[in-house]
Amino acid sequence: MDEEFDAKVKDIIYLYLTAIERAQQGEHKISIDEMTGIQAIERLEKELPMRPGKVVRRECEYIRHGTQTLIENFNMANGKIIKPTCGDSRTESDFLLNIRHIIETDPHAQKWHRIMDCLNTHQSESLVAFGRRKRRLRYRPRY
Repeated sequence: MDEEFDAKVKDIIYLYLTAIERAQQGEHKISIDEMTGIQAIERLEKELPMRPGKVVRRECEYIRHGTQTLIENFNMANGKIIKPTCGDSRTESDFLLNIRHIIETDPHAQKWHRIMDCLNTHQSESLVAFGRRKRRLRYRPRY
């Protein structure tokens, strides 16, 4: 068990509780999550239309077009998703591009607090270097 777990949880909860107040001061609190392996499929046959007493019918066969990764960015102050990205891969450069897109939405923000899990792409060398250059990025891992 992590001896600092309670303190870390309190830190994350505090970010949520103060999100609106901090947004008024120019700080953004963003919760970031990824959905990987989303099936990009196309139905092989068209749906059969609804008829009296029958529902729309759909054949179960489909064509696979690979998978997609969706990265969503939830603004904790207003409840909106900002600048989600969807692509073929989940690499370090994909995630860094997502972070850049978020920051471009408000280049004059005082701080950006990012709450996310501890994936390797979320702690990459290029992301750390980018954060150092920006000096306004704060990272809070979800536990």
